[in-house]
Amino acid sequence: QVQLVESGGGLVQAWESLTLSCTTSGLTLSAYDMGWYRQAPGKERELVSKINKDGKTTYIDSVKGRFTISRDNDKNTLYLQMNSLKNEDTAVYSCAACWSMSATSYTYWGQGTQVTVSS
Repeated sequence: QVQLVESGGGLVQAWESLTLSCTTSGLTLSAYDMGWYRQAPGKERELVSKINKDGKTTYIDSVKGRFTISRDNDKNTLYLQMNSLKNEDTAVYSCAACWSMSATSYTYWGQGTQVTVSS
């Protein structure tokens, strides 16, 4: 059974830092492209950052220079280092794992962890 579990969320003040972790089981992480998504109250879920199997990373403009995505395939764990947090970063953060071959794809989701930034 594939499981993704996020942890590390919490309440922090603006400009502080937080690190999220996504521990996986039931899959070989090295075979998956990984990403962090977030959904704020009243807003649609958005892709914050992704890292593919080859290590290529992308970020949305609003977090560039502040967030860093990384992966440890040996530990089957995905990370998101968040620095200089802003109120606008408040959201439920979820990790996702995607495997694809031709037109066939599978995506697994974690339950999410709450990040609240106060100022």
